[in-house]
Amino acid sequence: MRFMMIMIPGVYRKPVSPDFTPDPQAVRRMGEYNEQLRAAGVLLTLDGLTPPSAAVRVSFATGKPLVTDGPFAETKEVVGGYWMIRVASRAEAIEWARRCPADADDVIEIRQVFEAGDFER
Repeated sequence: MRFMMIMIPGVYRKPVSPDFTPDPQAVRRMGEYNEQLRAAGVLLTLDGLTPPSAAVRVSFATGKPLVTDGPFAETKEVVGGYWMIRVASRAEAIEWARRCPADADDVIEIRQVFEAGDFER
């Protein structure tokens, strides 16, 4: 089973500059955690994302693409990065998320990935 663990960092709940970089100690701790995932053979891929102030959105409400530069108003939960893992169960995915060296105001959302067979009937 594949799961995406989505990091919603508390630091992105307030405006940060487009050139924001995380604390080096936090990066080191996260690197150690990522290595644990890799060593256990469950990590498929991972990435960290720049802040919303460096983002751009393409919307289609008018039927034509409209491009809007960040930051965006009313951003309360912003994806800051993700891990794609392959584990045997939802419980195992939760256990890996519990081990993350997250800050007190961070949240990790865990979502199972649809597989092609999920749509065959």
